[in-house]
Amino acid sequence: MFRRAMLFSLILASFANAQHPGTVIPEVHPSLTWSKCTAAGGCTTQAGKVVLDANWRWYHASTSYTNCFTGNTWDATLCPDPVTCNANCVIEGVDYLSDFGISTSNSSVKLKWVQGSTVGSRIYLLNNDTTYQKFTPLAQEIAIDVDASALPCGMAATVQLSGMAADGGMSTDSGNTAGAQYGVGYCDAQCPRDLKWIKGQANLLGWTATSSTDGDGNYGACCNKVDLFQGNSISSDFAGHSCSSSVTGLYQCSGATCGTTTSPYGGVCDPLGCEYNSYRNGATTFYGPAKTINTSQTFTVVTRFITDTGTATGTLTEIQRLWVQNSVVIQNASVNVPGISAANSITANYCAQKESVFGDAPSFENHGGFSTLSAALKRGMVLSLSIKNDPATSFLWLDSAYPPTSPATQPGVLRGTCPTSQGNIEVIGAQSYVTFSNIRTGPIGTTA
Repeated sequence: MFRRAMLFSLILASFANAQHPGTVIPEVHPSLTWSKCTAAGGCTTQAGKVVLDANWRWYHASTSYTNCFTGNTWDATLCPDPVTCNANCVIEGVDYLSDFGISTSNSSVKLKWVQGSTVGSRIYLLNNDTTYQKFTPLAQEIAIDVDASALPCGMAATVQLSGMAADGGMSTDSGNTAGAQYGVGYCDAQCPRDLKWIKGQANLLGWTATSSTDGDGNYGACCNKVDLFQGNSISSDFAGHSCSSSVTGLYQCSGATCGTTTSPYGGVCDPLGCEYNSYRNGATTFYGPAKTINTSQTFTVVTRFITDTGTATGTLTEIQRLWVQNSVVIQNASVNVPGISAANSITANYCAQKESVFGDAPSFENHGGFSTLSAALKRGMVLSLSIKNDPATSFLWLDSAYPPTSPATQPGVLRGTCPTSQGNIEVIGAQSYVTFSNIRTGPIGTTA
């Protein structure tokens, strides 16, 4: 997540207490087209753009090149406290290709894992240069083509909807003048505390290093989330994550409201999610190289949001998954686990049975389940695309045995064929990348 040192001519600037853009590197958003489809037939191309998340950007003193944050540490002089840090620091634009390995071509975007000294990335689809594209997909479907062939164990590409503000918080967060134009305002149901700025304020209080390049502050950024796709070449899942009804956008948590990473989780949001992983659900020959969904080739994931009335004003009752590969529509694999009905989608019944058989906490239901997630989808959510690792668990919960200390014969432990010891992913996956293309949305049955 870290910006390498750059030498540019400096234009001096000074700002009040706020999260402000700098003037050293112009922010030029790469173009990415996507499509809206209709029940009458046909899809119309939309002229979109993408923007890099603020956490990957260079923050420096407004009057010098001095980094406000280096490695896993805030600069003690520039950032002794949030007010002083906000006054001293600015956020910069980026060179998407040379510094992050992000390239677009028409409806396709490629994210490289390693580019120089930068690792990973997360981007958002923009409606225009200052506003995120919002999706309200109830009674609709979202489709996207994915090439995950170069993603090994321990890495993941993600396609995600988050309950972020369309303007990145500029209209509600005092002093935030960077907004969506600079990828500001991320949140999800894990209530991430590694974000350097939340709601326009430096998240440096209580900052504790978690690795050589990361740390956590006292505050987290919570909101509802849907994982449309999360996977590599070995395993994948899709999931819904709910938050309490009090969470209607980015909620800044602290202490107990941020929850924990272990059961019963607590907090205002559901970090665990009700997920559907075909391998974990007993369909071990469905997804992977040379399997039904052959991950050596590009495939399409279609996510359908089914409501109780069949209309956008109804309440979400089911999240369905279809696949398309080589022009063939493939139904999602059905569960093959004793005690869980042979379903192939996420429903309230599936979530309850899965939790009972696998021993998962009912965190999704405890935070409102389909009801609060449905409300978030009606408000509209922002689409993000990313390539990432998982320093805490090495994505064992996605593609290996998890918890690794549990017997492999225990239902729900095996999630894929990857080993539990996966090595240094920054070295192993140095040449890895993912390509996303042909994003399209429309009524049920119009995108596949």
